Amino acid sequence: QVQLVESGGGLVQPGGSLRLSCAASGSAFSIRAMGWYRQAPGKERELVAAITNSDNTNYADSVKGRFTISRDSAKNTVYLQMNSLKSEDTGVYYCNVRGSQYFRKVVDYWGQGTQVTVSS
Repeated sequence: QVQLVESGGGLVQPGGSLRLSCAASGSAFSIRAMGWYRQAPGKERELVAAITNSDNTNYADSVKGRFTISRDSAKNTVYLQMNSLKSEDTGVYYCNVRGSQYFRKVVDYWGQGTQVTVSS
């Protein structure tokens, strides 16, 4: 069974920074890509940033230049450094890991979500 443990959300003032972490664990777990999605109240979940196992990255236009995604492959952990936060960054942030166990079918795994609130 694959488990994702997220941490790092909270309340921050506009212009501030936060760092999210997500650690994945599971037997014989092979990761293809890791990423972060967010969902604001009344809106659909959207991709924020993703990184592949070859370190290719992809960002939503709204966060380019402010957010940085990185990973520690030895720890199966993905990070999201968020700088210059804006009120519109507020939402629940979900960790996503795409991978497989025991060379079975590749599936998407989701974290429980962590709240990020940007407000003065």
